[in-house]
Formats: sequence, structure tokens, C-alpha cells
Amino acid sequence: MDRLDAFERMLADIQDQAAREAEQMDALRAQGKEKTATYKQYVGNRLIFKAILEKYRDYGLLDR
Repeated sequence: MDRLDAFERMLADIQDQAAREAEQMDALRAQGKEKTATYKQYVGNRLIFKAILEKYRDYGLLDR
């Protein structure tokens, strides 16, 4: 596997994980569980994913 393949896999993994966690957050929010540790962890992860994806955009590796 070359570096480009590794970066592409990383990008896909981050996007997939972000989507799965967004679904989990929606489910927790629907149950009124916004104050749980799990929900707060998802919020933290969301900020990290957003920052990583923004870096990809900054370098032209992801559409805006």
C-alpha cells in the first residue's frame, strides 16, 4: 500500500466514523441524554473530525 492509498483510507474512515457518531448523537438527543458522558465524548470527537476534515479541505484534498 502506498501513502496515497493510506491517506484515502484514513479519510474514508474519518468520514464513516463521523457519520456513525452523528447518528448516535441524534439517537441520544431524541432520548434527552445530551448530558451523558457518551454524548459529550461524541461532541468532542465531532470537533476533532471537523478539524481533520478542514485540514484536508485546506490542502485541496477534499471538496468544500
